[in-house]
Amino acid sequence: MRLIDALGCVGSAIILLLASAWIPLVGPFLSLLTPLPFLYYATKTGLKAGLKVAVITGIVVGLLANMAGYPHMITLYVELSLMGMILAAIYKRPISFGLAVFWGTVSMLLIGIIIIVMIGLTKNLGPPTLILDYFQRNLRETLQLYQNMGPDQEGALQLQEYVKVMVEIIARIYPALLIVGTGFIVWLNMVISRPLFRMTHLEYPDFGPTDRWLAPERMVWGLIAAGFSLFLPLPGLKFLAINAIIVLSVIYVFHGLSIVLFFFNKYHVPSWLRIGAYLLIIFQQIVMVGLAMAGLFDQWVDFRKIHSKKVTE
Repeated sequence: MRLIDALGCVGSAIILLLASAWIPLVGPFLSLLTPLPFLYYATKTGLKAGLKVAVITGIVVGLLANMAGYPHMITLYVELSLMGMILAAIYKRPISFGLAVFWGTVSMLLIGIIIIVMIGLTKNLGPPTLILDYFQRNLRETLQLYQNMGPDQEGALQLQEYVKVMVEIIARIYPALLIVGTGFIVWLNMVISRPLFRMTHLEYPDFGPTDRWLAPERMVWGLIAAGFSLFLPLPGLKFLAINAIIVLSVIYVFHGLSIVLFFFNKYHVPSWLRIGAYLLIIFQQIVMVGLAMAGLFDQWVDFRKIHSKKVTE
């Protein structure tokens, strides 16, 4: 275990993790990259060395978090550092990019559930209550921050109504938010690790061409079943159906994104135009709907002519 590598991992992980509390606006996004140093270090030196550095970093983070008054950072660190270690283990397996994201997401959800159950036992609260309290607390903190900025009374009242509506929506879709959020963090770290590995001459796994990825064909039946379940007079089933539709729709969005990437590569679209297209996708929800529809109908339309090639082969 080289000292310089260990110090680099510890320092970068701490900076990324504490960025959410220290840097406004951009900080929470940077903190999502906390698994990246552990993924990089564990891939470079091995899982055992990575685990040792994770423990050392955890001690430092625990001390800093308690001193700065952010004890919740410790739980966040445990989850994100474990995500990096799990991804490092997944990188050693000969699987596709989609399966890597899937298993990374499943692993992190299981770890998250275990942590939530353990915290719930100490507070005598169930996991759903803890999760909803977490979302509601963040919304209230956002409201308090906005009120401290000195808006007019009318604006403050409108924001309060907005928060109430958001709380009601979150109460209906929080399982989907957890699944999609976890999957997005896994995907983000895997995508960003690729140029990082190449810049440092570290071997990146051969996941195959990402512009040819497609969602499993049988998944459409889950979407159809969830859609029909919305019409049944069963509140519990409707709750599951709404969350299933959201998760499946997001998967189809990424399917549609791989189609866009395929044509970008095919026609050698320049980087500046690609960045503009990605920003449009992020800020225009209607574009995401179009991507989801493209991903859904791709198995019949076959935009990239992938299915026809498989048949001829």
